[in-house]
Amino acid sequence: MTTSKHALRGKTKEVGLTYLFWFILGAHYAYLGKWGLQFLFWITLGGLGIWALIDLFLIPGKVAAYNAVIYEALDKIEKMEKEEDHRRHIESLKALSNKD
Repeated sequence: MTTSKHALRGKTKEVGLTYLFWFILGAHYAYLGKWGLQFLFWITLGGLGIWALIDLFLIPGKVAAYNAVIYEALDKIEKMEKEEDHRRHIESLKALSNKD
């Protein structure tokens, strides 16, 4: 489980880097893994600049939405780990009480 948590944490995206991709290549959708939108963005030249300008203000929300899915998965993993630790603790207490 630990490796999957680390792998998930490594998949989170940063707002600053997304802005860098937006500014240099107009590739912010590719960075967020939305290749269909990325090609559409490029083909329309960023909606002739209008879409690109709107995205300038929407990037933090897009990154937050992308990361929310990852954080939700991390929360589920951590909850399962806590439940497993609790179960092991209870079993060890039962085993100790049975020895007496």
